[in-house]
Amino acid sequence: MSPPDSAPEMSFDDPGRHAATQRCTWISVLVNVFLTSAQVIAGIVAHSQGLIADGLHSLSDLVCDFLVLFAAHHSKDPADASHPYGHARIETAASFALGAILAATGAGIIWSAAMKLQNLGDLPPVAPLALWTAIVALAAKEGLFRYMLRVGEHLRSPMLIANAWHARSDAASSLVVAVGIVGNLMGYVFADSVAALIVGFMIVRMGAVFAWEALQELIDTGLSIEEVDSIRQVIVDTPGVSSLHELRTRRMAHRSLVDAHVCVEPRISVSEGHRIAETTRKRVLDSHPSVSDVLVHVDVEDDLDHDSSSQALLDRSELMSDLAPVLAGLPEPQRVVLHYLNGRVEAEVYLPQDALADPAALGHAEREFIRRLSQHPLLASLSINYRHRVLPAGGD
Repeated sequence: MSPPDSAPEMSFDDPGRHAATQRCTWISVLVNVFLTSAQVIAGIVAHSQGLIADGLHSLSDLVCDFLVLFAAHHSKDPADASHPYGHARIETAASFALGAILAATGAGIIWSAAMKLQNLGDLPPVAPLALWTAIVALAAKEGLFRYMLRVGEHLRSPMLIANAWHARSDAASSLVVAVGIVGNLMGYVFADSVAALIVGFMIVRMGAVFAWEALQELIDTGLSIEEVDSIRQVIVDTPGVSSLHELRTRRMAHRSLVDAHVCVEPRISVSEGHRIAETTRKRVLDSHPSVSDVLVHVDVEDDLDHDSSSQALLDRSELMSDLAPVLAGLPEPQRVVLHYLNGRVEAEVYLPQDALADPAALGHAEREFIRRLSQHPLLASLSINYRHRVLPAGGD
């Protein structure tokens, strides 16, 4: 969590986001180029396996920095035909690759250290130069960690935060190496190799954590229970929403996507249902800045309960064909509204007002409606309504 006096978090859509990511990563590149060169050269000269291992760790940092630069450059690309949800998950893929690189680097260090521990008698003593180099590396990596973490939290970028903790693992490994070198200088020849072994395990663990978290996102793991409950409450509190019977979430790098199925009053108009859906979407986006998009599906009932029966219902053309004999003696309907509810259909027929001029035809139609209703198992009700002339807005 960011400290209270830190700068406010940057919006996901802020145009300076990409520039800040690039600047932070290039600083990390420069630091790691210096450290890799210094540690490997000093490790060879001073005969310190632990320092060489730490240098290889810094080299893996350098590879990861370039991976971050690549991902940051491409993840900002807008959505296109091939990537309708955008390119944000390039950051996730980069985080997964970063974790894999860390794990592989750590495994290599463990193997090398284990081999050296089997031949301690052949190891030359470590020179004091190794200790001073390890101390400089420790200070540089801790400073880099604090800088990158502050920027990552400011940008709310999991990729930058992961890279920052990578730098912290480097600082911890440099501390272990320094302790191992001190032990070696005190006469404990095995201490330097043991330090390299510990560093390897630290690197493997950190890589496994990063790769696992990225994998969870790539397989569309949902948001936390607390986040889902918060979004759920916003949706059910939306005016016009009678209930929420399905809510799905997933992450896409630093953003989240939400799918919701809401129930509304069955007999409202399509436009009013759409209005409720848009209101629901806006409320979620306004209350949860990390959510980039909300897809709201409007239902008139829980479609999980009536899915199979709804599939058996007739469509409009088939129902209108069934109703044709009923409407044969009446004026042309101005409108027929069908309600698909509880596995059956309710039909509302709207006739022009002049249909009232022929009571006999209306009587015949009502008798036909009753007969047809009793013969049709899928029809729950039939009703005749009369439409008055509708004046346009501002009309006389």
